[in-house]
Amino acid sequence: MNQFLSLAAKEFRQIFRDRRTLLILLGMPLMLVLLLGYAIKTELNNAQVAVFIPTKDAETQRIVERFRASKYFTMTEELSEAEQINTVFREGNASLVLVFSEHFAQNLLHGNGKASIQLIADGTDPNQASMLTAYAQGILASCQAELMEQLRIPLQIQVETRMLYNPQMESSYNFVPGVMGIVLMLICAMMTSVSIVREKETGTMEVLLASPMHPLQIILSKATPYFALSMANIITILLLAVFIMDVPIRGSLFWLAIVSALFVLVALALGLMISTLVETQMAALLFSGIGLMMPTLIFSGLIFPIESMPAVLRWIPDFIPARWYISAVRKIMIEGAGVECFAKELGFITLMAAVLITASLKNFKVRLS
Repeated sequence: MNQFLSLAAKEFRQIFRDRRTLLILLGMPLMLVLLLGYAIKTELNNAQVAVFIPTKDAETQRIVERFRASKYFTMTEELSEAEQINTVFREGNASLVLVFSEHFAQNLLHGNGKASIQLIADGTDPNQASMLTAYAQGILASCQAELMEQLRIPLQIQVETRMLYNPQMESSYNFVPGVMGIVLMLICAMMTSVSIVREKETGTMEVLLASPMHPLQIILSKATPYFALSMANIITILLLAVFIMDVPIRGSLFWLAIVSALFVLVALALGLMISTLVETQMAALLFSGIGLMMPTLIFSGLIFPIESMPAVLRWIPDFIPARWYISAVRKIMIEGAGVECFAKELGFITLMAAVLITASLKNFKVRLS
């Protein structure tokens, strides 16, 4: 019994000495509970909505105010021309646009008792678009019921739903850009970190650093195969998407390649950064798996809407490279947007690449202790 207790006490001491293991054992469950139970919400909140009203009147303003008061929607802007609808979607300023028919109140109250509203949603994310239109239809039905009770006359607000960019509601339109981001992060960051740490763990890194090659050449030689494989994966994914899943590429292939190459550089730099922080391959796998894959899945906007997250956590996705990459790929492939529409995403990815590459090279040890 004493031997058992001594061995158990020794294991406790070993765990408490290793801060990283202790963090995984005690910190990881707390983080998962907070994220899965509090931060991640499948319902939509604060979705951005724009409105186009050809003929303004009291009834259209009443409906707009109902949308403003709803926790599900945030009214971003009022459009002056119908041609602006495509622009607000491509610039990311709206997920839903309300389009009122001309002379809405006159037709509803003094005409045949019918007036129409068109709900135009961004179909690049079919699940989110379906929820948005369902919430909007609920608000419009409530407005119609209030008016009928108030005026004691039969009324009908006819709602027409239109899914922009993805009228067939194909889920592949949403997941193909997301899978590209996850695959690139997996191959580049995880495999690069493991590859470099393997050299340190087996002792061959000392031989490489003692060779005539410059440390920068060593790093580039380790990263180049993963860069090439990642670009080959992008080509394979795009071929499958176009010819098997019928996902269109409406935008420029040149800009798609540029954005993808920059994102690969970001992922490679993250892998290099991880390799400078850990000493074993298992630690590199855990660090890249927990530290990169989970935030990529949770905060990239691929599965859970960023707008629905609590305000205190809504800034985190800004620091997730995959969030900007997935957004840019959607705009290029699905929306066919020009570079001016994804300039923000391109700028963030370029900045992250520059910062991470500089920090990783500066932190890389040319002498092993």
